[in-house]
Amino acid sequence: MSFRAGVGADASKLHGIDRIGILSSIAGTFKLRSVMDRSDDTNAPATGVRGRAYKLAADEGTALWFTNALVLVKAGGPETKQRLTITEILHPAGYAPPMHRHLVEDESFYVISGTALFESDGQRFTVQKGDFVFLPQGSTHTFLAGPEEAFRSLVITVPAGFETFAAEAGAPAARRGLPEPEPVDGQALTAIAARHNIEIIGPPLTT
Repeated sequence: MSFRAGVGADASKLHGIDRIGILSSIAGTFKLRSVMDRSDDTNAPATGVRGRAYKLAADEGTALWFTNALVLVKAGGPETKQRLTITEILHPAGYAPPMHRHLVEDESFYVISGTALFESDGQRFTVQKGDFVFLPQGSTHTFLAGPEEAFRSLVITVPAGFETFAAEAGAPAARRGLPEPEPVDGQALTAIAARHNIEIIGPPLTT
């Protein structure tokens, strides 16, 4: 999996690897993991609270550094009986994931700040603060964060599971902010994505 570097960064070294590396790692087919087989245990519980209401402050929730973005897990499998995952994700300006699709989850974005250009199944649209994006299960999609500021959104995936992907592919955040950009091992990340029913289709958006 490759990610487009932020503004002013070297795209070949920061948010990803070269496009040939991405496409060469896509080969093969992946058996879907049954949603019903998922355990209520996860590497990234939001709170550890089960079966009762809770409240999180703006900067609370399990914090992960994931492909040079900051992920705050607000609710996940343990809290929702695997029904959905809610995360707040901060992407650096100019960030773009590869074209991909979720083989199990529906994915929704509510934009908190910043702008981005989305592409899904050949359709493109620009989003800004207050906009909502729905990406149905199986749809191909990606986005390109605007060049002027970080792109922050509330991301909801149904059913739960995205938080376990982010935990396996990422690492606990040392602080509640963006990490220093580092190269991403595209082949390793593609393999991890496959284990979580995410299929890489092609390179990220550039314009």
